[in-house]
Amino acid sequence: MKFESIFLTMLFVACSSVCVLVMGAMLTASPSSAQLAKVRRAAPAVAVQVDCATPTAVETCGAPEA
Repeated sequence: MKFESIFLTMLFVACSSVCVLVMGAMLTASPSSAQLAKVRRAAPAVAVQVDCATPTAVETCGAPEA
């Protein structure tokens, strides 16, 4: 019985250590530079009609009034 108790205690310590190491790795992880570059490049673009890009196109491109 003493052998089983020592074995279970050692198993508990080993599992707790692995759990702490995994949690520490997840909390201190930072994204790689390739992932950051992909996120920066994937910013959504706003589509603007060519006619609406000029400052005199307010009459044609104005928002419809309700």
